[in-house]
Amino acid sequence: MRKTLIALMFAAALPTVAMAMPEGAGPMGPMGPMDGPRHGGQMHHKGPYSQLDLSREQRQQIRKIMGEQRHERRELVEKYLAKLSPADQKAMKDEMAARHEKVDAQIRGLLKPEQQKEFDAIQKKQAERRAEWAEFKAWKAQQPQKAQ
Repeated sequence: MRKTLIALMFAAALPTVAMAMPEGAGPMGPMGPMDGPRHGGQMHHKGPYSQLDLSREQRQQIRKIMGEQRHERRELVEKYLAKLSPADQKAMKDEMAARHEKVDAQIRGLLKPEQQKEFDAIQKKQAERRAEWAEFKAWKAQQPQKAQ
């Protein structure tokens, strides 16, 4: 079941990753990771649909569709996650958290000291928002109980 859930999560995320992938020389662009406006290069792709010459309304509609897809994917993962035993749920969440921390550490290691300070501030703000969201979800879960 655990492998099935991981495969399901991967399969659900794959279309989003594939659409975000720029055409051409790969994810780093033709010149590598330093090919961007801050490094003297030019940004060739601003998004997966940048070459379609979309109107503002079309971009907004696409963002809405992508947001709905992200929400539906999260619900799907939660649905199958709920079917796991509590021990498997905790193990999966712990593993995902460990991988997230590893990636954050790798990214932070690439940054200059002043960028690291900003990165740390962003991480702190995100942690606060996650805590607020968890608190809200807990409050919301208690609301039907109070009404009865």
